[in-house]
Amino acid sequence: MELKRIYDYKNIIEKVAKNSIADELGIEPKDVLLSINGKGIKDIIDYKFLISDEYVEIEIEKENGDIWLLEIEKEYDEDLGIEFTNPLIDKAKSCRNKCIFCFIDQLPPNMRETLYFKDDDSRLSFLQGNFITLTNMSEDEINRIIEYRLSPINISVHTTNPELRIKMLNNKNAGNIFSILKRFKEANIKVNCQIVLVPNVNDGEELRRTLEDLSSLYPSIESVAVVPVGLTKYREKLYKIEPFDYNKSKEVLDFIKEVQNKFIEELGTRFVFASDEFYAVTKEPLPSYEAYEGFPQLENGVGLLKTFEHSVEMELAKIDGIKYCNKRYIIVTGTLAADYMNKIKDKVVEKFKNLNLKVVAIENEFFGKSITVSGLITGRDIIAQLTDYNNVDGIIIPKSMLKQDTYIFLDDLTVKDVENRLKVKVIPVEVSGWDFINLFKEDRSDNNG
Repeated sequence: MELKRIYDYKNIIEKVAKNSIADELGIEPKDVLLSINGKGIKDIIDYKFLISDEYVEIEIEKENGDIWLLEIEKEYDEDLGIEFTNPLIDKAKSCRNKCIFCFIDQLPPNMRETLYFKDDDSRLSFLQGNFITLTNMSEDEINRIIEYRLSPINISVHTTNPELRIKMLNNKNAGNIFSILKRFKEANIKVNCQIVLVPNVNDGEELRRTLEDLSSLYPSIESVAVVPVGLTKYREKLYKIEPFDYNKSKEVLDFIKEVQNKFIEELGTRFVFASDEFYAVTKEPLPSYEAYEGFPQLENGVGLLKTFEHSVEMELAKIDGIKYCNKRYIIVTGTLAADYMNKIKDKVVEKFKNLNLKVVAIENEFFGKSITVSGLITGRDIIAQLTDYNNVDGIIIPKSMLKQDTYIFLDDLTVKDVENRLKVKVIPVEVSGWDFINLFKEDRSDNNG
């Protein structure tokens, strides 16, 4: 059926999943989604909300200009199998905050332009797990989150002290965070919160106040992550911030353990979790796997080391006897995870005869040595610090070092660039035991048959 086109949104379809509803209906890449149930689609949030019903009518413009009206019966929340050219459909919103700890303000010059874009978009929180401040949202946008029951949503709180939050974010609209969170609770919106901790600013009693306020909104607020501020060497003319040293990190961990015990008694959950950096700096043992309560803040660096360790152990437990792998590999990591990776390496080589693994911690010269996480290591630092390593079969790196779905480092060098300079194969792997252990299983020259 042909209908007059009445919507202007250019929701261009890029991919259609094979054997999906859309595929069966003849929807193709370059088609345009005009409406769902007679409503225009502003962005992916509209799409996800409107497509969730068991019966929907969608209007499609084909590449030749024909208009199709399709009636669809499906399972509730079953997706059509469509991906759009721009996953937000329209442009992401830039952040108007000037946070005293903003990492983007600390980037070196002459990096690719997209790295300097500050987003603070509720849609990115819903789709990709990004943490937003809510300071750049209109009342209409907050109402839309409530109307659509968007959950979970990830929010950077930092502090519930209105005056302090205005100061930390340098935004006069930042002080009403707690009232918005209360509205979300009334609407049964699920929230995960982040606190970027800055020494002598929002730690100590300010942190206690913030956690008490947030815990009063449980179970709407499901979890809180506490992460240390990240400081590069490019902080000229920025707010003076001291890094978290051993003593400050130990104070934070001790305090979090204290309030976790309190919350277990009051709420039945630990509620607040410290990021891996605090454990690495203090050399404190990681909590047990169960203590992370399902890892609600994994994307925030809370429990990454424990999940990787656990998944490696699970994969090793599946191996009967001793396997043969006559290979030599370098495992590249940041200085933060080096000790943990060495412990994992020792467990792996016990299961693989002739396997030689060496963990090399790369010091971050590009951003500054205070940046210790693996995900911010650049290609040029790998080249500079591995030049003297010879006679290896490969350099293993986590895929988190690379731009998503690409083989490009933060400094725009590619995996191939590093391989060409070092004359060694670079092997990106997912941060999972399955991907990691299967790399060594690929050597099938088992001399025991």
